[in-house]
Amino acid sequence: MPRQIIKFGQVSENRKARFSYSIEDTIEAGISLTGAELKSVRYGLVNIIDGFVQKRGENLFLAGVEIQPLPTANKAIYFDERRPRQLLLHRSQINRIIGRLQEKGATAFPLKLYFNNRGKLKVLLGIGHGKNTIDKRQTIKQRDWDREKSRLKKHG
Repeated sequence: MPRQIIKFGQVSENRKARFSYSIEDTIEAGISLTGAELKSVRYGLVNIIDGFVQKRGENLFLAGVEIQPLPTANKAIYFDERRPRQLLLHRSQINRIIGRLQEKGATAFPLKLYFNNRGKLKVLLGIGHGKNTIDKRQTIKQRDWDREKSRLKKHG
């Protein structure tokens, strides 16, 4: 268990999503958690890599995100690690996301989980389409070229 409690700043990042998806839009959303879940998030016991957004009725939920309970926590306040958690958004934002998800192949996924400067837990959602193998190869080529270019500039 990490020693440092996160009061503000980034808790978790989904770096794999930026490689696997072409991100067209991002939206910041709040997330509804219980007290025990929030404490686990503050200790960094969260994994958002398998997360995705799903529509249930008129609301959006973040599913597939795993929040592990603290090892020192009371077993009476145990929670389901992978339960869907409601996203806190304005109605216009919900309608915008649902409209974007109507497009063929579009998906919404978490990019980053962080505490803002007021201490509120936020999730940065990305909306986009999955990349195919050719696009992924092009991303790797571009990243390698950028790295080589900066190396050449550095050494003159």
